[in-house]
Amino acid sequence: MKISRKDLAKMIDHTLVKPAATKDEVAKLCEEAEKYRFGSVCVNPTYVFLATRLLKETDVTVCSSVGFPFGVTLPEVKAFEARRAVENGACEIDMVINIGALKSRDYETVKRDIEAVVDVRHYRDDVVVKVIIETGCLTAEEKVMACKLAKEAGADFVKTSTGFIKGGATVEDVRLMRETVSEDMGVKASGGIRTLKQALAMIDAGANRIGTSTGVAIIEGFPNT
Repeated sequence: MKISRKDLAKMIDHTLVKPAATKDEVAKLCEEAEKYRFGSVCVNPTYVFLATRLLKETDVTVCSSVGFPFGVTLPEVKAFEARRAVENGACEIDMVINIGALKSRDYETVKRDIEAVVDVRHYRDDVVVKVIIETGCLTAEEKVMACKLAKEAGADFVKTSTGFIKGGATVEDVRLMRETVSEDMGVKASGGIRTLKQALAMIDAGANRIGTSTGVAIIEGFPNT
């Protein structure tokens, strides 16, 4: 697999979504994203405005989590959260599905939940919506169904994990997700990706975004030749 350091950096969502994150830590995240030219920073909604302000003179976009990390809020609440994030400057939304509804085979609720967030495009039509399916909680059949529902609902990406539940991204899950959505959607690998080797393995399996809190270490590990 051939990939440049520049291209890899653009595939990284430099992430800080821990509940105790401070303003100073978010500022550092943004500084690193600008320095290494990452594709985006991913932060919780409370820091979207700050990140947007700090990155306004750069080409780094701001991504906001929604319904994070458990996905158990109501569709209208997720929709409102997404709209407020966009109003504050977010260009991308990473939402968590209703995992319990999926496991209950209440597929209409799952799809409606995703559609409520996708509807944020009424406020900004170029918003990218990524759907976190939390692979560590799902069977293979459920992973496939989650991907199909996200695709039907009009999302742009499916994403493996929040990183808050045991079981992060695996090569097998990324490959299954890519096979399910074909080339029509993006696949974001996230959860436990801390090394260049891991990131490249995910990309080789079909991921075209990498969510990680260790983007700096990954890029600095890229060979200069």
